[in-house]
Amino acid sequence: MISVSRLHKSFGKQTVLDGIDLDVPAASVFALLGPNGAGKTTMVEILTTLVGFDDGQVVIDGHDLRSSPAAIRRVIGVTGQFSAVDKLLTGRENLRLIADLRHLGRHAGAERVDSLLQRFDLIDAADKPAHTYSGGMKRRLDLAMTLIGDPKLILLDEPTTGLDPRSRRTMWEIIRELVAVDGVTIFLTTQYLDEADQLADKIALLDHGTLVATGTATELKNSVGAASTLDDVFFALTGGIR
Repeated sequence: MISVSRLHKSFGKQTVLDGIDLDVPAASVFALLGPNGAGKTTMVEILTTLVGFDDGQVVIDGHDLRSSPAAIRRVIGVTGQFSAVDKLLTGRENLRLIADLRHLGRHAGAERVDSLLQRFDLIDAADKPAHTYSGGMKRRLDLAMTLIGDPKLILLDEPTTGLDPRSRRTMWEIIRELVAVDGVTIFLTTQYLDEADQLADKIALLDHGTLVATGTATELKNSVGAASTLDDVFFALTGGIR
């Protein structure tokens, strides 16, 4: 689903991504970990066509990012660090707004909105203003808005930050279902190592703009030593969160 080779990105004299190579198979969860300032958000911004890059190649679902950005936008969905929910609108109105922007049409849009409200357990709150929603409900609505366009690839940038443990677990179950049932590919950035351990088929560790390790959770743990955890891997290879 994603193929990145020799990717370079700088802002002025500061190199943010330095020769990144990674491959993300379809219908899998790929987690990108790293300390604050490692380049994770810049990576997501490049993959979503929001920011250009200096050198290298990015191919998503067979489309080259430089030559076919519009084609890539048609197959991706994004849930960023900060909610895109309009708190003055109801949950249904937020979803319908995205459906209209996607040109789904009145009947198809209404069906899609109702289906997502049901799927994300928001039926009872559908016609209440979003500012009355809990943090977990807002995050579920945010992800439902991403799914309006039926994307093949969803980029989740720290999707559970600030959620209580129960809401985090609910989001994990939703992510697993999207992959197992819908065949969606998930590109996940997170500060929670247990989240990557629970969800990711493959993990890449980014530090100072360079990939310092890539593999399954088990492979990364084994690279550090017996009975190690992802925390051990993280601190051994990056020196901890800065």
